[in-house]
Formats: sequence, structure tokens, C-alpha cells
Amino acid sequence: MTIQQAQTEIEEEFELFDDWMQKYEHLIELGKDLPQISEEHKDDEHLIKGCQSRVWLHARLENGRVRYSADGDALITKGIISLLVRSLDDQPAADIVEADLEFIDRIGLKEHLSPTRANGLLSMAKQMKFYALAFQAQNGDAHG
Repeated sequence: MTIQQAQTEIEEEFELFDDWMQKYEHLIELGKDLPQISEEHKDDEHLIKGCQSRVWLHARLENGRVRYSADGDALITKGIISLLVRSLDDQPAADIVEADLEFIDRIGLKEHLSPTRANGLLSMAKQMKFYALAFQAQNGDAHG
């Protein structure tokens, strides 16, 4: 599945809900299903700066694709990082670097978050792209 396909799938899921209480509940459920980061990566090195809650993110390169695992200490935050992991995990580094994350705006998430959570969301996305950029540079990978 491409990044765009994953994002379209997320957008379609969120369209099923009538109001934001239902969307928040869905976000919380998604957070519960987030693949757990290993305990060894729940340290300051993997902590995302700029988040109100504590969010840990780990990335590794596996067969030319970036694999992410994450965790957070707040349910909404775990849901937010799970959306980003779902759309960017198991993709080539170059595709992640170039990815348009406009689906966040299209599902209305940013406008329904507090300013500090919206800032945290941007920090999460930025960190995920930073990891991909580092892997891309490490491999001298122009694309894919």
C-alpha cells in the first residue's frame, strides 16, 4: 500500500463518523492498536520534542524501507502517532521525505486539537520525516 492509499483509507474511515466525539473515540481506539515500541526505545533519545504528552518514536531501515514503532502516554496522542505510523510505515525513505501529509487537514484533525496538541502533531510528523531523510542520506538513495 502506498502512502497515498493509506491516507485515503484513513480519510474514508473518518468520513464514517458524524461528529468529533465519535472521531476522537476512533482515534483513541487506533492508539490502542498501535504496535508497541520496545521498552529499550522508551528513553530520552527517542522522545519527540515539542509534544505536550510524552511520545517516543523509533525508526529503523529494513529492506530499503523505513519501519516505525511508537508509543505515547496519552490516548489521543497515541491515536495521532498511530495515524502517522499507519500512513508512513514500511515505505521507502524518499517517499516519506516527499510525502504530503495533507490528510491530517482533510480529516479535520488539526483544527480540532488544542494548539499544544496540534504543535505536537507537527513535531511527530517532522521527526518521522527527519528519520527518513537521515536514512536516505545514509544510503545515498535518490529515490525509492
